[in-house]
Amino acid sequence: MPLLQVNDYDRKVYEEELKPFLPQTFIDCHCHVWLDEFHTDCEKRSGSQDWPDLVAKDNSVEDVMETNRLLFPDNKVISVLYGEPMINIDLKRNNEYVAKYGNELSFPALYLAHPKQSAEELEREVLSNPVFKGIKVYLQFAPGYIPDDEIRIFDFLTPEHLEVCNKHGWIAQLHIARPKRLADPVNYMQILEIEEKYPNVKLIVAHLGRAYADEDVGDAIDVLKYTKNFMWDFTANTNENVIRRVLETFGSHRLMYGSDFPIFRMKARRTVENGFYINEIPQGSLGDVSYDRHMR
Repeated sequence: MPLLQVNDYDRKVYEEELKPFLPQTFIDCHCHVWLDEFHTDCEKRSGSQDWPDLVAKDNSVEDVMETNRLLFPDNKVISVLYGEPMINIDLKRNNEYVAKYGNELSFPALYLAHPKQSAEELEREVLSNPVFKGIKVYLQFAPGYIPDDEIRIFDFLTPEHLEVCNKHGWIAQLHIARPKRLADPVNYMQILEIEEKYPNVKLIVAHLGRAYADEDVGDAIDVLKYTKNFMWDFTANTNENVIRRVLETFGSHRLMYGSDFPIFRMKARRTVENGFYINEIPQGSLGDVSYDRHMR
């Protein structure tokens, strides 16, 4: 069975809308790769979303290459590789896998970092392989005693790690936490603090700050509109209102494409009801999804 069912309508959209617009070669800045064997017995954090597990149990480099071929048959996609940022993943094995295939394919990679690592260890690990261009951080790695709704950026992207990234001019790709997402003042004020205190960090705010609904934006764009350095990626975000606001405020040069593979291999339409996003998928395509309120 193919990784992705490409139908006549998909091909029509690619040929008529995407192919004339896309450059021959482009970058996917947000691509997870890992093997199922990297999973450990550790349980995931309680606040993590379950629905992505339905899409794929793993995502090998071979699967990435095949998915890119199916989606963009006449283009060359350079995928920025990094691991699966979950606490039930063996980070060492995953980072080694990413480095191996990043080097073989001449794809850039990000080192999956844990906030418990010292600044010295992080610096040593990232410098150990030139394929690493910076770090990927994730809220799953915040200390377990912090309630899920109270996780701050600096709980998983620590000032010590930011100092190292600032020293070397590395990328730090950020997936923010908290129920209000980008609209939470704690989030956008800490993004502003990173911009001001660590000007050499190439910060990428993933998923447009997880602003999947209009209500997820709040005052963030107005507060951040005078920034100059950090980038946005619109990975897994299909809200045209939010995308338009970011484009109009920050310019296209600060907006990046990302696939979030393997997640967006899922055939879906995302809708929003009362500020809550829902992935509407073909009946039966992922089995019983009735237990997850983000799926329909």
